[in-house]
Amino acid sequence: QVQLVESGGGLVQAGGSLRLSCTASGRTAIRVAMGWFRQAPGKEREFVAGIRRSSDTVSYADSVKGRFTISRDNAQNTVYLQMNNLKPEDTAVYYCAAGSNVAVSTTPRGYEYWGRGTQVTVSS
Repeated sequence: QVQLVESGGGLVQAGGSLRLSCTASGRTAIRVAMGWFRQAPGKEREFVAGIRRSSDTVSYADSVKGRFTISRDNAQNTVYLQMNNLKPEDTAVYYCAAGSNVAVSTTPRGYEYWGRGTQVTVSS
């Protein structure tokens, strides 16, 4: 099993920044790709950003390009999501995900393990 624990969420004003962290423990061999998703009340879970183990490939949702940056530290088994210029529409529960696919998947099906989520609230 793989356990993922997110941290770093909170309340921030529009235009502010937050950095989310996700630390993985347990089996390490399958954590090839990792991603961040978010889910707002009444909406489906949506892809935010993803990164391969080698960090040579990253992918972002159009809505966050230029504002969010995903990175990872494999030695620390941690993936980060730096979120700048936050907007009220970024308000959601943010989930970390890990999977055994080599490529970055933009759908939840591409990930086998999930954290419990961390709340991000952006006030206007």
